[in-house]
Amino acid sequence: MIGMGDIYKVVVAMTPLYVALILGYGSVKWWKMFSREQCDAINKFVCYFTLPLFTFHFTSQVDPFGWNYKFLAADAISKVIIVIVLIAWAKGSSNGCYTWLITSFSLSTLTNSLVVGVPMLKAMYGDIGVNIVVESTVFQGIVWLSVLLFVLEIRNANDSSSSVNILDSQMVNDLERNDNSASVTTVPSRPSFLSMMKTVCVKLILNPNAQASVIGITWAFISSRWHIEMPIIIERSVLIMSKAGIGSAMFSMGLFTALQEKILACGVRLTLFGLVLRFIAGPAAMAMGCLAVGLRGDVLRVAVVQAALPQAIASFIYAKEYGLHADVLSTAVIVGMIVSLPVLIVYFIALGFFI
Repeated sequence: MIGMGDIYKVVVAMTPLYVALILGYGSVKWWKMFSREQCDAINKFVCYFTLPLFTFHFTSQVDPFGWNYKFLAADAISKVIIVIVLIAWAKGSSNGCYTWLITSFSLSTLTNSLVVGVPMLKAMYGDIGVNIVVESTVFQGIVWLSVLLFVLEIRNANDSSSSVNILDSQMVNDLERNDNSASVTTVPSRPSFLSMMKTVCVKLILNPNAQASVIGITWAFISSRWHIEMPIIIERSVLIMSKAGIGSAMFSMGLFTALQEKILACGVRLTLFGLVLRFIAGPAAMAMGCLAVGLRGDVLRVAVVQAALPQAIASFIYAKEYGLHADVLSTAVIVGMIVSLPVLIVYFIALGFFI
């Protein structure tokens, strides 16, 4: 059962994040230290340096041979369920669109497992809770964040193609008005689907976050299989930057929040929408996935509770970098970490009573 000491451990883990957030917020709102362009540069630094190194360092230390692969299968099924529902919503609703499908996927599936998950699940379920949270975190970094990056790159490529189409139309009209002109103008053509996918794949391969996940899990397999330790000079070189990963991400979020007109940057309605996806839709889909693969007992309970953890900080960093609903994701992270503690306790009690 959860005691006050366990709740205190969670609060201790969460408080430093809000210190970094407040420092970022204050440096813009109160002390006027950074311009908007400098804030964007800081976010790029987090996205391409500290966050990838944090991902690599954490991923490289796991033992993939001891994972619960039935849980990972349940996790994959839950994501598929969410994608199917979101696609149906995007096609059938007048409010649905491709960009909101991406954001809704992030809100429903991507969790901040380490900061809140490890101390909370350890208090609830012991080592089995910690093991599943770690597996979920690594699998999320390797697979689901890479999927998110992939669809964000596709969106960027589509936006570029749309710009080309607009340019095509404008230039054709100009040529029709000036068809007697002696000059020759080349009209850019819309790239083919294969060309676009090639560009997207190349960008994904070159993305430091994707590289960090692949290299990290590769080293984890090698290290676990042959019991090889990482050379200390490499480990410390990575560690000096990776330690700043979560803190710098929260600082960047504070900068972004300070640049908005209000704390709840996306408004009350979208905030509630994000909380419903995070704390209801995500755990419900995970429960379906667990039942589909036959998980029972504590593993089922842990799987559902970890799906109700607060929003992943990385999801905001990517949203800010790619310019897609960063206000919604920042609010989801900030508010989600505040309300997550009572929500997780309710899930723990309810699952213990009904399952």
